[in-house]
Amino acid sequence: MDDIADKLGISKKTIYAHFSTKTKLIDASGNHILQMVTEGINEIRQQNLNPVIENFEIKRFVNQNLKGEKTSPHFQLKKYYPKIFSKLISNQFDLLQDCVGQNIQRGIDSGFYRDQIDVTFISRLHFVGMMGIKDKDIFPAEEFSESHLMQEFLEYHLRAICTPKGIEILEAYLEDNHEK
Repeated sequence: MDDIADKLGISKKTIYAHFSTKTKLIDASGNHILQMVTEGINEIRQQNLNPVIENFEIKRFVNQNLKGEKTSPHFQLKKYYPKIFSKLISNQFDLLQDCVGQNIQRGIDSGFYRDQIDVTFISRLHFVGMMGIKDKDIFPAEEFSESHLMQEFLEYHLRAICTPKGIEILEAYLEDNHEK
């Protein structure tokens, strides 16, 4: 709390006037970040982009807005605030299920994704993959940057679900944006 007060140039008393405990501050901060990310993702989704391209725009938004993390906030929350972590993961799961599920359905309907995909299964698999690449025991930060992991995972995901028409869009995007 001292560090937060120093960074904000206010007293701890002022912080405690708004948040009676450190736990409540952590909870509010996590909810605020999730809300900001949700709003940004929803703005991208409203653009009705090609489903393949939409994935990259969401990745770019998330990278830009959650960059600079030296250590995994997920790890810290899970270790020190497990109830807050569980609630945020549940909310994140709901957001991704909706976002990824609708993206996959639009991709199937427009012929960019394979039509035999089980949308619920693939959207859940996508969530598990996104959570898995955050595991610093499996992907140490010294060896893998978060942006590289997200890029590799996204390309892996898209190559698994795209039709040849979708692969053409994917490869053109990767080449045009030097994402490889």
